[in-house]
Amino acid sequence: MAVDGCLFDHLPNRGIPVDELRDLLLARGCPRRVWDQVWTHVIVRARSEGATWTIVAVGLALPMLTLIATRLTDRYADDPSDIHAEVLRGFLDALQTVDLAGGRIAIRLRWAAYRAGHRALTVALDGPTPMAPGFRSSEPRPPTGHPDLVLARAVEAGVLARTEAELIGVTRLEGVPLTGWPRSPGQTYNALHKSRRQAELRLAVWLAESGAASDGGDPTSDTAVSRMIPQFSNGSSQRSRTVAKKVDGREANPMPKSGLQNCR
Repeated sequence: MAVDGCLFDHLPNRGIPVDELRDLLLARGCPRRVWDQVWTHVIVRARSEGATWTIVAVGLALPMLTLIATRLTDRYADDPSDIHAEVLRGFLDALQTVDLAGGRIAIRLRWAAYRAGHRALTVALDGPTPMAPGFRSSEPRPPTGHPDLVLARAVEAGVLARTEAELIGVTRLEGVPLTGWPRSPGQTYNALHKSRRQAELRLAVWLAESGAASDGGDPTSDTAVSRMIPQFSNGSSQRSRTVAKKVDGREANPMPKSGLQNCR
């Protein structure tokens, strides 16, 4: 399987095998607009031609799908197969529904896969845990301090919009520079930087005042905030009560569902 490189910016003007195409997309210098071009091409063919190009799409997404599955189940003691399957199902469902005109296609696919896997993990953790002797049930301990889960809960609580959670996750956790984030038409780098900082301040206040990531028995809880939030100025604490009131009052506006690209 190969694609015609002439159809895309930045790529060699020749037939490109799919495995090489994946490596080219993951290269540090590959512009984000090329990701949208390639994913649009692959998804259109997957929708029109079916199986073969669907497999191609999974192959291109395998690095991010593998990392999603690993993050969700790295502290899950039971068989993770069902959760891994849900990650894949969420990705395949999104192939048929993702808006190709909206940009950030890979990010939207990533978050669709993550949400499906996270729902499966939540269901699994809600079940009783057998304990010998007698297999008595006990309350499972969810991985509350994991940064991805903290961001997901912040979105559910209305503290962050989905796009803000994606921005923090991609640029703070995954090493993607802010210059690599696809900006909206007319949005400057400084405006994007300011938007991220405001979101991070709200998140920091919410975590500090609600204890959302506080769990003495969770080995990740002590580092969750530091991994997501850089050192802020003293002004953040002065704004604490105002921001907390807005959070409790659900004044934050949820944004349309979208995603977060991750690869290794």
